[in-house]
Amino acid sequence: MGFTKDLWTRPEKQPDGEIKRVPNARWGKGKRWLACWLDPDERERTKAFTTKTPATKYWQKMEADRDRGEYVDPKAGKGLVAALGTRWLGSVKVDPATKIKYEQILRLHVGPAFGQRAIKSMRRPSEVQAWLTSKSERYGDSTVMLCRLVLGGLLELAVVDGDLRKNPVRSRIVSTGKATSEKVTVWQDSRMWGVIDAHPEPLRAMPIIGATCGHREGELFAIADDDLDEDREIIHIRRQLKRLGNVWVFALPKNNTEREVPLASSSLLVARKHVAAYKPQPVTLPWERPDGELRTYRLMFVHPDTGRHLKPSTYDKYWDNALAAAGVEGRTRRDGRHAMRHFYAGLQLAGGTTINELAVYLGHHDPAFTLRVYGHLQPDSHDRARRAVDTRFFRPRSALSMRQA
Repeated sequence: MGFTKDLWTRPEKQPDGEIKRVPNARWGKGKRWLACWLDPDERERTKAFTTKTPATKYWQKMEADRDRGEYVDPKAGKGLVAALGTRWLGSVKVDPATKIKYEQILRLHVGPAFGQRAIKSMRRPSEVQAWLTSKSERYGDSTVMLCRLVLGGLLELAVVDGDLRKNPVRSRIVSTGKATSEKVTVWQDSRMWGVIDAHPEPLRAMPIIGATCGHREGELFAIADDDLDEDREIIHIRRQLKRLGNVWVFALPKNNTEREVPLASSSLLVARKHVAAYKPQPVTLPWERPDGELRTYRLMFVHPDTGRHLKPSTYDKYWDNALAAAGVEGRTRRDGRHAMRHFYAGLQLAGGTTINELAVYLGHHDPAFTLRVYGHLQPDSHDRARRAVDTRFFRPRSALSMRQA
């Protein structure tokens, strides 16, 4: 049980036997009242106050927090958010590329705003929300969501370590807002073929594979000749090219999941002709990490001049030139390389492939995501709805009467 101690007086027995408190050697020096309580480890803790009432209320609150399991050491949380961020970054278990993103968010966003603040001062959800709102006015949805994730993660570590009572990022008022996105628009066949035909011969097969197999860009750059399975008529998507800082590595595809995609006979023929004309080149890179095991694959598509693996920056000129040659003017984000993957999705849905099947072919972790992105491309939904009503509700009543009889 806690108590309040008077530091300026001491008990003294009077001649009549009564115990009275009288001034001691500390009389008038420093704060008079000392709040005393036991922490969760049964250790006595204290804090001095000028007046008695605040001291009493303080130890009562500390013991109530202890009994509720919400106790925070008053001396905790004096460290800086910058140091907490470094500690949190070292504790998270994510792939190297994600850790680089987290480090950038800490350095460019969290650090400048909160880095020199004491951890225990990070209490107000309204302050966090104001910060996220300001970020949303300058940056895209993905950056704002990463800001919330990183700040929330390091403050959660502070809660677990006992440096903070509650994580303000978890408050119901803190939101990054609803992400807005335009509906995917699929290129017409003529535009896709125009871009394909404008590629140089050594790379012309690559956009064909991209548009008919649904690879992501990094996966296209990492296709090896033994990924083609002619007997089963599939193409294996086993790796991607990924940049970690200044180092390029081979890594598993996004979501760390390999997949198999049906390979149309025409696409297989294109791949065969390409391999016959342009011998796949061995490329050796680390696996997954800059210091990872070195692995060598015979890549089907490499830089036409150097024979080295492709990079987005080196492929830019070929793609931009192809867009210009195909007459694509006023280019927007819709005309980026992801257009090949969107084209593939539209092609599959038009052919009757289900959303669940398409999710597998695209390497999505959740068919619900596939539905959100590509559901509007499913063909003839209006016609199917009309036919459902016509063939059921408005069928001849004589047929209905005969069935009931």
